[in-house]
Amino acid sequence: MLYRKYRPQLFSQLVGQEHVVRTLQGALMAGRVGHAYLLAGPRGTGKTTIARIFAKAINCAKPDTEHGEPDNVCATCVAINEGRSLDLVEIDAASNRGIDEIRSIKESTTVGAPSGRYKVFIVDEVHMLTKDAFNALLKTLEEPPSHVVFILATTEPHKVLPTVLSRVQRFDLRKLTEKEM
Repeated sequence: MLYRKYRPQLFSQLVGQEHVVRTLQGALMAGRVGHAYLLAGPRGTGKTTIARIFAKAINCAKPDTEHGEPDNVCATCVAINEGRSLDLVEIDAASNRGIDEIRSIKESTTVGAPSGRYKVFIVDEVHMLTKDAFNALLKTLEEPPSHVVFILATTEPHKVLPTVLSRVQRFDLRKLTEKEM
């Protein structure tokens, strides 16, 4: 799992997705965090990495408000880096694709984030959800609690229901060039 060992921990460490980073940092600096995002792009372009950095940034105790970066040293950032944060829930929709899993998420959204900020749900490979699961997710996206942020990641955005797409801010990531790698 080399990619996990060397995964960027700050927006400034990301390469090749400046258009996405700039927009997310702008939202952070303006204090205008949306309730749902879709990160779409080929495998290995940084979808989950961007989602994790964004989760840190919106929950960071002492964020760099001038640059929209998490401080990466507060208890919240360290917990997210170590995979033990209760503010961040990551779901792999390829193996948790049914309506029961989405209902569980919906129930979990009623409980606030332990940090008192945002509870972030990252749903990786969201295109793998069943139609019933998508419809259950749609209910939550239509009336999201103010303390919840959904970040959906997919390699196949054309498989995401149009009704779901209409309720998220979509970002298309691109493959890195040889020089960027």
